[in-house]
Amino acid sequence: MADVDIEQLLHAAADSEALERQIMELALARTEAVNGALFMWDDDADGLVLTCHIVEGLTVTKPDRVLRRGEKPGIALWVFDHDEPYLCKEADSDPNYTRYLLDVRSIAAAPINYQQRPIGVITVSSRRSKVFTEQDVATLDELAAHSGTFLRRAQMDRQSRKRSGRPFLIKGLSPEWLEVERRIEHAAPTDAPMLIRGESGTGKDLVANAIHFNSKRADKPYVTINCAAIPETMLESIMFGHVQGAFTGASFTKIGEFQKADGGTLFLDEVGELPMMLQAKVLRAVEQGEVQPLGSNNPPERVDVRLICATNRDLEAMARAGTFRDDLYFRLSVMTLQLPPLRAYKDNLEVMAHVFVQQAAERYGKKTPRINPAAMALISAYN
Repeated sequence: MADVDIEQLLHAAADSEALERQIMELALARTEAVNGALFMWDDDADGLVLTCHIVEGLTVTKPDRVLRRGEKPGIALWVFDHDEPYLCKEADSDPNYTRYLLDVRSIAAAPINYQQRPIGVITVSSRRSKVFTEQDVATLDELAAHSGTFLRRAQMDRQSRKRSGRPFLIKGLSPEWLEVERRIEHAAPTDAPMLIRGESGTGKDLVANAIHFNSKRADKPYVTINCAAIPETMLESIMFGHVQGAFTGASFTKIGEFQKADGGTLFLDEVGELPMMLQAKVLRAVEQGEVQPLGSNNPPERVDVRLICATNRDLEAMARAGTFRDDLYFRLSVMTLQLPPLRAYKDNLEVMAHVFVQQAAERYGKKTPRINPAAMALISAYN
């Protein structure tokens, strides 16, 4: 199984559903099967959701179909829970077989992994006994291994759309954006601080979100602070908290955002707007994992936070001018990611515009309108 197969699928797929279907079709072709199913784990549903199901050439996927653990969970859940491939030569005598939609006699299944943990299961089946071999299982397992990263994106895309009504990432916009995706995959598993750079509107918050939810901290808090949107007099209290009586009006003890993000990720948007007086405290939090609430006489509190920062400003120039600490800059930029400007997507502008219009129409329960040529020409005239 060559890596290029999956790369071609990624480039060819218009959306997550298309990607899942093409991977499923590849599994059927490689094993000479006509029935197959792709299941992805869903935390909200607490089970395996059937995302793609092909039966004798027909797609019969039911998005509300969820496999949950019970007295007899079935082969797919067994594979997910044990993180092992599975070969069923005769369903009638298999202790884990359960019927779904129609009776089958042979099943091959493999777990789909991302960062060394199962996120789903891919299966093929037949109405005849003893159809699949150990080689078919190995083929399926290899396909699952190559598909893990892309199916993780599809999984997060689906969960993000369910939560917010917008895609988690817009994939394949340009060679530059594909490089962004590659670097996200490289950076996400680490705990290193990350600095995301780019002009306004290039998706810095979206990328920070992607890094967190593709990391080992995905099930921990994700906390955002916009350094440009909070008055300077309040920013220290919001970031580090305060004790009761620390200042006039401090009638209660407040937990800071660093403490709220303990174990997870803290995203500092517009970090170039961070006041000099707070930069030393942020540096201490990054280097030593310690925060001191405003007005507290107690020893500093320990926090375990992965810091992601974003800016559209030239931090190097600010460091040379003395308006941004150079030691903080070097600590924040252990890994950097430069996002392409929006004008880099001119060739994709019409498609993107229609996607955004469709999303807006769905959000407000309206029929999707067309963008007339005059409007598109006006949009295209902008840099």
